[in-house]
Amino acid sequence: MAFEALKAEIGLLMTRMQNEPEDRHEMQLMLKSKLDELKAFGMPIPDDLARLEAALEAEFAADMQRK
Repeated sequence: MAFEALKAEIGLLMTRMQNEPEDRHEMQLMLKSKLDELKAFGMPIPDDLARLEAALEAEFAADMQRK
């Protein structure tokens, strides 16, 4: 997939995360997949997206510990 298309899909995921917070884990997995694709292209991951990914992973891990 082209880099620009990946950027567009990540943007759509960000919008969905804001509008559909109940699906955060699913969207976190989708974001991780898209960022992995960027890494496969050898593209750098923007710092804000890397921080978001880390925060979502920490949030998910905390949720799993509470269950």
